[in-house]
Amino acid sequence: MKAITRTKYGPPEVLEVKEIPKPVPNDNELLVRVHATAVNRTDCGILTGKPYLIRAFVGLTKPRHLVPGTDFAGIVEVIGKNVSDFKVGDRVWGLHDEGLQSQAEYMTIRAIRSAAKIPEGFSFQEVVACAEGAHYANNFINKVKIDSNTKVLVNGATGAIGSAAIQLLKYYGATVTAVGNTKNMDLVKSLGPDKTIDYQKEDFTKDDEKYHFIFDAVGKSSFPKCKHLLLPKGVYISSELGPNAQNLYLPLITKIKGGKRVIFPFPVNCKKSIVFMSKLLSEGKFKPVIDKVYQPEQIVEAYNYVTSGQKTGNVIVNFSPTKA
Repeated sequence: MKAITRTKYGPPEVLEVKEIPKPVPNDNELLVRVHATAVNRTDCGILTGKPYLIRAFVGLTKPRHLVPGTDFAGIVEVIGKNVSDFKVGDRVWGLHDEGLQSQAEYMTIRAIRSAAKIPEGFSFQEVVACAEGAHYANNFINKVKIDSNTKVLVNGATGAIGSAAIQLLKYYGATVTAVGNTKNMDLVKSLGPDKTIDYQKEDFTKDDEKYHFIFDAVGKSSFPKCKHLLLPKGVYISSELGPNAQNLYLPLITKIKGGKRVIFPFPVNCKKSIVFMSKLLSEGKFKPVIDKVYQPEQIVEAYNYVTSGQKTGNVIVNFSPTKA
């Protein structure tokens, strides 16, 4: 089978497309014919092994798996004898942020781990665009209490995490201010925020609103820069470690001091996120945001595009045999 491979940590150029043996599922696994996967920030971290903390989960000195990939959408081709929740021919999707070896034509996955059936009416590319970014956005939101009285500012509104966060916050009834750039402002507005700020025209940190929560979904600001925008006991959450990894120690310091706080959103329970997103898709309450679609032979270009910081929404790699 065709697969993206690498044997060491490094830049996208260490990736190669190779023919390798098709995996064989064990009694508790599914064999899935992958039709679409994504290249996301988690994939880029696993590729480079940076920040070094990630190596504790994916291999200390070299990658634990030959094939990268953390999410997928495809069709079940074989089921293990102990599998009862799925059948051959099911359209399925899933995510696991420590790696699934999904950037290949075929992959195996434990049936109970991180797989769910694809809702009717959605393509493989659309549904895989609701995986990693939405999972991290969901893990911002589940760290705090959101209701119809909550005011939230989302910085990085057109990224995979930010675009998902806006939609999830509106689902819970929050009032949302979204920060994006000029060329993507139409996309930002289409996601349903109550207010938008074009950071290329105005500094969002000079906004005259006060917020219960600030979600920095792109990791380009900091708690000190945003603290004055928070209401008393307001919370700042970032998707990145921040300058000098401050978002790892500020949660403890700000909790001890009281008042405005930092929370670091350690993500948990990928399966729960996938099931939740399947529900929202079925209800028509979430819009997948896709930026570009690449073929496997363009994998280096795809990773370079993601690491360039230019992308909006999700970058998809198409493994469908029909290229659809």
